[in-house]
Amino acid sequence: MTLRSPGAPVTAEPSAQHATFVIERRFGPSPAQVFAAFADKQAKARWFVGPDRWQSSDHRLDFRAGGREHLSSGLPGGPTHTFDAIYHDIVPDRRIVYSYEMHLDDKRISVSLATLELLPADSGTRLRPTEQGAFLDGQDFVSQREQGTRELLDNLEAELRRASPTARH
Repeated sequence: MTLRSPGAPVTAEPSAQHATFVIERRFGPSPAQVFAAFADKQAKARWFVGPDRWQSSDHRLDFRAGGREHLSSGLPGGPTHTFDAIYHDIVPDRRIVYSYEMHLDDKRISVSLATLELLPADSGTRLRPTEQGAFLDGQDFVSQREQGTRELLDNLEAELRRASPTARH
């Protein structure tokens, strides 16, 4: 018997591609400042966004262990990309662990576990996101997710510069 989400199309050959990627980035601000960019709803809303032409709606953030985050976005008139996360472990200024689902319109396209490590480095922070994902039915791919994560880290860097323009990056 094959289980599927309500409303999901029946496919003859469901599939899952499993993959892990790790990215390392250095930021000039302290781990506390980088952590705040994840924890503060207004700060995160400025950098946790899709490409320039995308529109975002209904961002919700309950940043605590057991809390949830939700964001829908996409091109006007195009499919909606939805991020739904649950925070499992938060150690202030050091670690954030959460799992999340990505949906394209009503179809779940991936499920991931993400761990963000914030490590002191020189006078700043070494951020190390690790993601372990199941990419479903050929609708999402690790290469796309890693590229999207790198773009979000670029946005984070711009937010940190905005918040602390004299910080070294």
